[in-house]
Amino acid sequence: MTDRRLDATTLATLPPDIQRPDYDRAATRIGIVHLGVGAFHRAHQAVYVDDVLAHDPAWAICGVSLNSVEVRDALAPQDGLYTLALLGERPRLRVIGALREVLAAREEGGRVLARLADPDVRLVTLTITEKGYCLAADELDFAHPDIVRDLENPRTPVSAIGHLVEGLRRRKAQRLPPFTVLSCDNLPDNGGKLRRAVVAFADRIDHDLACWIAENATFPRSMVDSITPATDDALRDRVAGELGCIDAWPVQREAYTQWVVEDAFCNGRPPLERAGVTMSDDIAGYDRAKLRLLNAPHSALAYLGSLMEIETVAQAMATPVLAGFVERLMREAIAPNVAAPRGFDAAHYIDAILERFRNPAIQHRLSQIAWDGSQKIPVRLLGTIADALAAGRSIDPLCVPVAGWLRYVRRQAKAGVAIVDPMADALAAVGRQCDGSAADVDAFLRLDAVFAPLSADARFVGALRVAYVALGDASSEAVARALSEM
Repeated sequence: MTDRRLDATTLATLPPDIQRPDYDRAATRIGIVHLGVGAFHRAHQAVYVDDVLAHDPAWAICGVSLNSVEVRDALAPQDGLYTLALLGERPRLRVIGALREVLAAREEGGRVLARLADPDVRLVTLTITEKGYCLAADELDFAHPDIVRDLENPRTPVSAIGHLVEGLRRRKAQRLPPFTVLSCDNLPDNGGKLRRAVVAFADRIDHDLACWIAENATFPRSMVDSITPATDDALRDRVAGELGCIDAWPVQREAYTQWVVEDAFCNGRPPLERAGVTMSDDIAGYDRAKLRLLNAPHSALAYLGSLMEIETVAQAMATPVLAGFVERLMREAIAPNVAAPRGFDAAHYIDAILERFRNPAIQHRLSQIAWDGSQKIPVRLLGTIADALAAGRSIDPLCVPVAGWLRYVRRQAKAGVAIVDPMADALAAVGRQCDGSAADVDAFLRLDAVFAPLSADARFVGALRVAYVALGDASSEAVARALSEM
């Protein structure tokens, strides 16, 4: 095993089939600060920016880890370079050069704040997961320990919100325009929530600052999508073998990727569309399409596939009766009930999703997708059912995965297997009482947190009972037989 490290000096020595930056990294300038420089950012947004830099060198990234030092310690000796493995039948490796600087805020807070106040920086992006926003009921949680601490010490923040406000305060003091703040976390109205949190925090410190931010800064909404499995030693070993040098922290993802961004930037923006980003004023429409056309079929595969003793999405898609049902569900039952954004091609999107589901290189376990059904079923399936009912369309196929979830809960409860769900106790109590008859449906429908107000619609209740009974004893054979008849 070589002891050479991937860095600027070894980049030119890599094998010719390894894709690498096709621009002069030394000529790039840092124009983006990214908070939360984890695997998803490096496999997703940073790759788009890597493509952007071939057209405009002003948008290199300073990556900031808010709480840990591991990414900095891994990538700083590599000059910010790392390898992306694109997973498919023929995996491909690509070295990404968009990260020109990596900082750890807990040890380099001054450098982070200085970078946020740099006139060259015009965009701040975030992937900090929902908890990083310190929200309660979609508004800033002023009782959160990090927010309490930052309000007492606003010049030396630890939270993402505190960093954004202090960076903006410095820019206002220097008479610089604000940066655009772009959330890349998958939560509804991400830009709106972030804007309200930043303005509310600033208002506790300086009302004039809060007004300046509200009037001048922008917080576009966005939607992101790509499966990014965790880095493991097998990936590190494979990358080292193909590169001929060590990469301390490569990342991997499926080949498919999507980034939809609201075109609402206050201080210029990178030419994202040249890198394949969709610029749209209807982020909610894209979110809705993803929930209904991607996430709902995922849940259908999870519950029906689990009943059929199938372990992964790819294995489920290799089961003709299940794969056929899910494709019909998407094209015939879900797509007609999706109010698509302008320019959205539902048929093409479905084709891409089915190809993703079939990817044998992604071992996405159905048992994990099955978690938190009480939270997922309403937004992934019940909304589509409600729209179909309002339009007078058939809901029979849409009720099958819902019935599959009920059968799955009953099976887990009867077997004494823990149900991973915020409503686990209530679900298990109902599941243990079920006898397998249509009456089980009525017991589940009394869970108003999941089913109200649809539980009062006789058309839905009847269709769900029929689907539940059609799945029989929920054995693999019974489920396969039911799906073949639909």
